[in-house]
Amino acid sequence: MAILGETTDMDFILKRGVSEIIPEKEFVEKLKEGKPLRLKMGFDPSKPDIHLGHVVGLRKLRQLQDVGHKVVLIVGDWTAQIGDPSGRSTTRPMISRDEVIENAKTYTTQFFKVVDKSRAEVVWQSEWFGKFGLEDVVKLASVFTTAQILAREDFSVRYAQGHPISMSELMYPLLQAYDSVAIQSDVEFGGTDQRFNVLAGRQLQQSWGYSPQICFFVPVIAGTDGSAKMSKSLDNYIGIEESPADMYGKVMSIPDQLVWTYLEVLTDVPAPDLVTMKIEVEENRLNPLEVKKTLAKQLVKDFHGSEASDLASTHFENVYQLRNAPEEIPSIKIQSEGGIVRISLTRLLLQYNLVGSRSEAKRLLAQGGIQANGQKIESDEIVLADGDILRVGRHKWVRITTIS
Repeated sequence: MAILGETTDMDFILKRGVSEIIPEKEFVEKLKEGKPLRLKMGFDPSKPDIHLGHVVGLRKLRQLQDVGHKVVLIVGDWTAQIGDPSGRSTTRPMISRDEVIENAKTYTTQFFKVVDKSRAEVVWQSEWFGKFGLEDVVKLASVFTTAQILAREDFSVRYAQGHPISMSELMYPLLQAYDSVAIQSDVEFGGTDQRFNVLAGRQLQQSWGYSPQICFFVPVIAGTDGSAKMSKSLDNYIGIEESPADMYGKVMSIPDQLVWTYLEVLTDVPAPDLVTMKIEVEENRLNPLEVKKTLAKQLVKDFHGSEASDLASTHFENVYQLRNAPEEIPSIKIQSEGGIVRISLTRLLLQYNLVGSRSEAKRLLAQGGIQANGQKIESDEIVLADGDILRVGRHKWVRITTIS
């Protein structure tokens, strides 16, 4: 899949979907030299899937690959166990190494839905941290002062409010910074929320006697709720491996004001076309819904192909605009007594993976987001019969098949 296509215009690479480059002049000079640069981007596989928030940076990597540079993707199998404290108001629970490794299996395949595998290198932090001793840890910690670490906004707020900050969290930016030393990166990419961590890598490289990396920051996009950062933990994400219908439907659910940001940082729609569409919407000559459909079709096409995009569009219009039930609804078989099932709705949804968590089930129930045969369900204890149709949220449908 060609995320960038033939677009290699340098102004497009430097300005479109970019928040800040430090220092930009030095980066431009390096690009003009024509020497392949090592482009670093790290991911903590604390959750199993990549979403569109990650794609913003991955697209930049792909664009620079297309003009001759090499990507080095770092699987943060050590830092993921700590959890990135960026933007956190409380200490994040540590996860096990087994969880990290399992999650990383999906990451290392999903990377290459955007990044060109033939021009990329995947490395694991354990390749260097697995050899670290106490002396190495002390040397690493000596480069930074406590005042520097506590000055970062999330730590300073928590410290001022008397909230706990674990020593492992304080070490997080140091470990991520050392990744830049380990792979000798020329440029590191991250969201604006990673500013402290990425700049720490530049500082550490200088302390180790290496040429300091360029810091390339991309926007952090809001999730489907239109406000909070896209995140699986907030259930406001759009995963790149979601089904075409689910991806299309989620894109169509985002607030109208987000559409322009998504078009800017997640597509190659030419800037003049974006300007024209904005003017036409402002002058009521173009329905904002049509702009959102353009975005949804493009994103589904990028990750699933043209045919899947067309089918997802047709499905959306049939189910959500014409309010018809889908033509094909998957069935789930449930043990019954005389064709009747009495069951906890939460238990049912979790058992058949219709929700990601108990809290999601409770939220949907409280918001009236679950229906049986077109009627909202208000109680967790429900009675179902053979042939009943459940609708969970906006995008999931199942038919009940009872077995005796």
